[in-house]
Amino acid sequence: MLYFRQLIRLLTIYRIITRYGLDELLFSTKILRPLFLLSRLTPGYWLCPKHLTRGMRIRLAIEALGPIFIKFGQILSTRRDLLPDDIAIELAKLQDHVAPFRGEQARQIIERAYAPRKIAEVFAEFDTNPIAAASIAQVHAARLHNGREVVIKVLRPGIKQQIRRDIELLFLIAKLLNYWSEGRRLRPIEVVAEFEKNLHDELDLMQEAANCAQLKRNFKESNVLYIPEIEWDYTHRHIMVVERVSGLAVSDIETLKQKGVNLKYLAEIGVEIFFTQVFIHNFFHADMHPGNIFIDATNPQRPHYVAVDFGIMGTLSRKDQHYLAENFLAFFQRDYLRVAELHVHSGWVPHGTRVEEFEGAIRSVCEPIFDRPIKEISFGMVLLRLFQTARRFHMEVQPQLVLLQKTLLNIEGLGRQLYPDLDLWKTAKPFLERWMDERIGMRAFIKGIQANLPLWAEKLPDMPLLLHDTLVKRQTESHHIHQLSEEIGKIRQDMQHQQRHMSLIIIGCSLLICASLIFTLGIKESWNINQLGSILAIAGSAMLFLTWLKEK
Repeated sequence: MLYFRQLIRLLTIYRIITRYGLDELLFSTKILRPLFLLSRLTPGYWLCPKHLTRGMRIRLAIEALGPIFIKFGQILSTRRDLLPDDIAIELAKLQDHVAPFRGEQARQIIERAYAPRKIAEVFAEFDTNPIAAASIAQVHAARLHNGREVVIKVLRPGIKQQIRRDIELLFLIAKLLNYWSEGRRLRPIEVVAEFEKNLHDELDLMQEAANCAQLKRNFKESNVLYIPEIEWDYTHRHIMVVERVSGLAVSDIETLKQKGVNLKYLAEIGVEIFFTQVFIHNFFHADMHPGNIFIDATNPQRPHYVAVDFGIMGTLSRKDQHYLAENFLAFFQRDYLRVAELHVHSGWVPHGTRVEEFEGAIRSVCEPIFDRPIKEISFGMVLLRLFQTARRFHMEVQPQLVLLQKTLLNIEGLGRQLYPDLDLWKTAKPFLERWMDERIGMRAFIKGIQANLPLWAEKLPDMPLLLHDTLVKRQTESHHIHQLSEEIGKIRQDMQHQQRHMSLIIIGCSLLICASLIFTLGIKESWNINQLGSILAIAGSAMLFLTWLKEK
């Protein structure tokens, strides 16, 4: 049954691809261009809508393919350095302008959640026309009876079944990749499992609301990032109600410039926000495409970010967090040997890797992009060379870091749009140096004392009693140890005594056996031999008798 569903899904994907002529577009790529004449034989050439541009055809196909493909398109939409402009512009519409479902359906879902109350009893106003629609849910404007403006996030109908169907297909592809030697290094099954977990988290809007509340607490005192407030009394698993916020779209660069927004400052605090989430809070927004980020330009010289959509959040283990920070810092200091050593120590490359050779490979990739602004760096070429290096040194994909790597791509894409002259290295380096000092330097020592001082102060009155209990316990343990050593000594003496007795018994028995053999095999006329046998018999009997007396 499972394989039948996967086959049906593959046929559906092929139908959508041909419907929008994407198979024809494949033959226009550089790799397949020599076979371009074959594109005239593909169904896509005859069936595709000729009035649509290639960007529109790709976007509509991705929308038709479903939420997982839409998320992939959202990631690509932030990388205008990797895509032609016409495709990037169309894919940007996937961020919050996906085809919505009917407003009446949204109303029915909301009323089912609040049953038996009607929607008019819960909200003073409700707009059936969505203000934004994405891959998993869409958003409607509303107003509470207390006058507060809010937005209602509603999950798409049937979204769980769609995602389950595509996840099953991804697992099938991952299993097939595992039969390929190079595929095993990519660990496709673990990557898909991590992706599945993140998607399931995104389908639970109570979980998203909790993520939002946590992030708001983390940036409570911040003046660089604002997080809206959750209306907990109105939030359910399939519906989330949150404070309505406003701002300029982060991708609307022309409007930002017209408002006189300091784009350099905006790009720099964006880097700071990212590193703060990853290394200070260890809780980062992992879906930071332009559709989820707005700019409050009330103060154009000191603007701040406004974030929405907290379905996908990431965390790191302390080990991965530490290795990442050290890797970043060594990279910013151009200490490529340290980068190579860290990769080996963390297990990200096999332990038999020659560190010096790996160092040289890293240097060849990283040196050309140093001290250069983002606009002068071809990240497409950098990614290609990184993949080649990873393959050469059998570097395995780390599934727990995939979410962070995706977020890094989003952040770098945002920085490229906002302020192409941004020097990413100089912006991030002081932050990481300060973090490492606070983690393992003198600041960390002082911070540890400050953190434990209240506990020490609380325990101080109990110190004399604790010290007395410790001394009594130590004396009791010493007495027990002394008793134990005496018992062990007695056991040792008994064993030695038994060993001596056993030796005498063995010798006595041996003498008697020898005497018996002499009497049995000896010559009767030989007085000397018979006399020897008698002596041995007497000696053996005497030994056994003495041993018996000792035991008695």
